[in-house]
Amino acid sequence: MTPRRRALIEFILDNLVWLMLIVVLIVFSLTVPRFFQFGIFANIFEQSTFVGVMAIGLAIVIISGNLDLSVESTAALSAMVTGLLFATQGIGMGITLGADWLLIPVSLAIALLVGTAIGLINGFLVIRVGMSAFIVTLASFIWVRGLVVAISGGRSAQSLPPAIRVIGIETVLGIPLLAWISVGCFVVFSVLMARTPFGRYVILVGGNPNATFRAGINNDRILWAGFAIAGCLAGLAGWLLAIRTSGATANLGTGMLFNAFAAVVIGGVSLKGGIGRLPGVYAGVLLLYSIHTAINLMGLPAHFTQMILGGLVLAAVLLDTLKLRLRERLL
Repeated sequence: MTPRRRALIEFILDNLVWLMLIVVLIVFSLTVPRFFQFGIFANIFEQSTFVGVMAIGLAIVIISGNLDLSVESTAALSAMVTGLLFATQGIGMGITLGADWLLIPVSLAIALLVGTAIGLINGFLVIRVGMSAFIVTLASFIWVRGLVVAISGGRSAQSLPPAIRVIGIETVLGIPLLAWISVGCFVVFSVLMARTPFGRYVILVGGNPNATFRAGINNDRILWAGFAIAGCLAGLAGWLLAIRTSGATANLGTGMLFNAFAAVVIGGVSLKGGIGRLPGVYAGVLLLYSIHTAINLMGLPAHFTQMILGGLVLAAVLLDTLKLRLRERLL
């Protein structure tokens, strides 16, 4: 096989999800009334923001050969902590938030710290204690959501200051600012994964941890970083979601984990570890929310979305298996 043909096959295999997204958008634009509008596309970008940011961290953990089921609850906890902080203006917490210019950096820092802390706890139990990542993060999914209810008392925090809420309504070039933040995160972490030693090490550790250990790579450090990034980005997703909804509730973000996981799988990240690119994950997120939007415009029941989403996940896993076999046979 010639190098040019091999490169073409690699390109097609790596970008199938983008081809699927283009086809779906064309079909919906031709068949779904009112779909082909700038406002609809802007809404798709905005709605995909929160799951998109969460999916970045989840993808990095999966590429490294692990799993993190706690990102949804982590996002809810970060949102609730910052929501309660600003609903009470920091009273009783030793923080004075009188100046508006402090609101955004302080709330963001708290959300990121809360998320990172959960990620580090998961990493400690998986890496140092040696527990299963599935069990650890499933337990975190449960206890962190319980902590959200405990600290909120089941009540909502709906008094975010105007200086923060403006982020949720601001637009740039007609696209919501929230969507630009999501795009920025994907660009930054795509470069990190594709152009830095850390990104290469994540892929190598996920593909063959024994070989990387023999090569002198600190596998534990890479895995720690993966869990910390996943928690940190989940915290950011929760912060953005709280801004968009002008507060936080005990059940905030319910169901986001499944959407994030589906986007990661559809985006071409192998559950076996060592394979995956973040631009594909973003295409997977956009594909999911394009389908959500089209179903809403057609007035179909919500269970149609669940059925299609489940089919897409199964198709993505099957496609991943077929791509691996095709690579082995042709490349």
